[in-house]
Amino acid sequence: MSIHIGAAPGQIAPTVLLPGDPLRARWIAENFLDDAVCHSEVRGMLGFTGSWHGQPVSVQGSGMGQPSMSIYVNELFQDYDVRRIVRVGSCGALTERVALRDVVIASGACTDSSMNRLRFHGLDYAPVADFGLLRTAADAADARDDVTAHVGLIFSGDTFYNPRPELSDPMVAHGVLAVEMEASALYTLAASYGRAALAVCTVSDHIVTGEATTSLEREQTFAPMVEIALAAALG
Repeated sequence: MSIHIGAAPGQIAPTVLLPGDPLRARWIAENFLDDAVCHSEVRGMLGFTGSWHGQPVSVQGSGMGQPSMSIYVNELFQDYDVRRIVRVGSCGALTERVALRDVVIASGACTDSSMNRLRFHGLDYAPVADFGLLRTAADAADARDDVTAHVGLIFSGDTFYNPRPELSDPMVAHGVLAVEMEASALYTLAASYGRAALAVCTVSDHIVTGEATTSLEREQTFAPMVEIALAAALG
């Protein structure tokens, strides 16, 4: 049994959806999974296991930021032998090429975090998505007519209220589409364990235009993202 999840062996499926918000985890379990059972309430970070189209799948809240998410990803891979994790989160658009409520499927993740510099002794490791998950997610998104999806780079920041937002300008000039706070560490840990990972994010706020969704909308109205993630992982 892990320290921060606390589920018994066998209670977590080989495939896990990973929202940061534990309430979004509950919403996903209640609206997308059959026969979902809560497997963890430790620290209020809810986790559930059920099935989707007859295939077992779990959903686990992971908190905000790379340090918090890394705790749950390490334990899912190490203690529960999870094979693939798909992050289903929110992100902020950094360019007018991307609109509010668009879906961003992250092919790779840039970062200002020191976590990988410490791991790789100062070298710049390039964390990327599992190509199989990426390709399937892109295909699933292309098949829909109710959402606009983008495949490309995102930026995993360590600071939500960044005192120097202009530092992201060179990233945008080099193709970065959106900012969030977790994918870089997720992709690195998946590579470390030899597992598969992908981040699928919905644009919840727009850094350029100032548009934003509400907290309730972020919790309960990002259905296309969840369906794309399930199709990528289990379709």
